[in-house]
Amino acid sequence: MSASSRKRTTIVDVARVAGVAISSASAALNGRPGVSDATRKRILEVADELGFVPSLRGRSLSTDRAFTVGLVVQREIDVLEADPFFGAFIGGIEEVLAPRGYALVLQVSTGERETIERYRMLALNRRVDGVFVNELRIDDPRVALARELDMPAVAVNPDTLLPLPSVRQDAVAPMQELTGLLIDQGHRSIAHVAGPPEFVHSRSRHRAWEETMAAAGLDTGRVVEGDFSYRGGQAAARQLMTAPDRPTGVVCANDLMAVGFIRECQDLGLDVPGDVSVTGYDGIALGTYIRPTLTTARTSPRRLAAEAARVLLETIDGGAPVDREIPPAEIVLGESTAPARAAGRM
Repeated sequence: MSASSRKRTTIVDVARVAGVAISSASAALNGRPGVSDATRKRILEVADELGFVPSLRGRSLSTDRAFTVGLVVQREIDVLEADPFFGAFIGGIEEVLAPRGYALVLQVSTGERETIERYRMLALNRRVDGVFVNELRIDDPRVALARELDMPAVAVNPDTLLPLPSVRQDAVAPMQELTGLLIDQGHRSIAHVAGPPEFVHSRSRHRAWEETMAAAGLDTGRVVEGDFSYRGGQAAARQLMTAPDRPTGVVCANDLMAVGFIRECQDLGLDVPGDVSVTGYDGIALGTYIRPTLTTARTSPRRLAAEAARVLLETIDGGAPVDREIPPAEIVLGESTAPARAAGRM
């Protein structure tokens, strides 16, 4: 008989061979009380011998859970396709979900109204037991929505206290350090290529750059809004580096924009770091492939996601997890930064 035609072992088979009621087999296989330790042991041994694999549908019906959690990513597809952050983030989630028998429901939206509707339908259709609230926006409506729907949720990288359990990796200190690095190298005209202002992490990185510049008595007015994309970095370079008073240093809010900025500078005939020093943020592998290699802050999206998944499952299980924070991003010195005096500029 072929593997495809072989009859699938069911809980009825396990109960029959173990000599117990189906309800007892269900309790043992789902880790619920109601059977003795000896009976539970016998049922589990029989299930293993028969090659029993519990169906997700069966587990859902017996425990009133979907055994899935939801993640809605609000990004344009071309931006999402180019950003390796999300691959690492999803990998971290899967590392935690798989051993617990959970699955991830991943959806992509391109606007806030669509995002809210997707979260609402995931909850109302009982398709998921909880959700991740990532890439938070200022006054993000998903926070109130999760409470309205009484849906377990975990917030990823909020910058203020929220009525949801949260997991953070500080972006302020690394951004201050990157800005301070350029200041220490003698740069006095330092621009910032920011992310979209509606994002919490854009605001926190912008604020860290601004506060560091102000503390050094330097101008904080040279800010260009980008979109976290390679093309956004290119556009920012054209705007800043064709001006008569072009900056000698640029702090980008993420690596993709920094890589685009460097490439456009090279197309304009400018040397990096001879004419301008450039820093990124995220620590994606692409920053090590380009020349010059990128000075950046290496974040931990996989670790951040794994911790968020643990917190979410604890919340689903009825726990009251406290907010957690993983160590801040690590500064990586590349070849894209150099002292301002190296080009005769102080």
